[in-house]
Amino acid sequence: MCRFVLYLGSDITVSSLITEPSHSLIHQSFMSREREEPLNGDGFGVAWYAPDVSPHPAVFRDISPAWNNQNLLGLAKVVKSPCIMAHVRAASSNLPVTQLNCHPFQWNELAFMHNGDLGGFQRVRRRLVERLSDESFGWVKGSTDSEHIFGVFVDHYRRFENRPPLERLEGAMRATLVSLQELVQEAGVTDGATLNLAVTNGSCAVVSRVSTLGETPNSLYVNAGYAYTCVDGVCMMNRGPRSAVLVASEPLSEDEGWRSVPGNHLVLIGEDREPRFSACAA
Repeated sequence: MCRFVLYLGSDITVSSLITEPSHSLIHQSFMSREREEPLNGDGFGVAWYAPDVSPHPAVFRDISPAWNNQNLLGLAKVVKSPCIMAHVRAASSNLPVTQLNCHPFQWNELAFMHNGDLGGFQRVRRRLVERLSDESFGWVKGSTDSEHIFGVFVDHYRRFENRPPLERLEGAMRATLVSLQELVQEAGVTDGATLNLAVTNGSCAVVSRVSTLGETPNSLYVNAGYAYTCVDGVCMMNRGPRSAVLVASEPLSEDEGWRSVPGNHLVLIGEDREPRFSACAA
């Protein structure tokens, strides 16, 4: 499994998410509280947007543990962005630790990451690949279930191109979850899946907390408020009209604003920064 965090709001530094909070993402990489195995040391990745420069995100990924990468620690102090994704990886069994397999994944304006696994992926993979468009098939470079799932998402995303941005992300997410369920059933796979999927276009985002076949969903939390700040090592979401949102595998701090996302629900985040929960099929 893995741990991740997504932020949308006014500009903050990457360090506000990965190093400064008391339970920062780097802290979660070696001392996760809500996994049986606390280590997530099989690589990391950060995606961030600079909307004045490009609609496409920048991505930095590496196979070293997040807590031991000096480039990450230096970059995090100076990079500021209104939209940040960060991920620490615990590789699924039989999947190699390579840079290609580190999250987040990027396609055009989208950034995507996953916490969980698609049970029976090796038995489903051939069917999944056969359904991909030629463009998505050619784009997938790694061997993870996560990147293949993103390929499915991208194909659906193209089909919803005439919808408003948040509706487009939501429609593609729902269609992806349905497609995965169909693939698993066709293959006769009885392993469950845990699908905490997060995707953003830099201004809106959709995150799922989904499990199948009675599997317990992986943990997921939301915190929204006026502004997220870190001062003298204390990080918190300031209460007030919504203009900043955090979605994380585990709360980053002791801030009382963290809410658990219900199982088999989507978190929908539009430009109003008011996160909404919406039920979805498991």
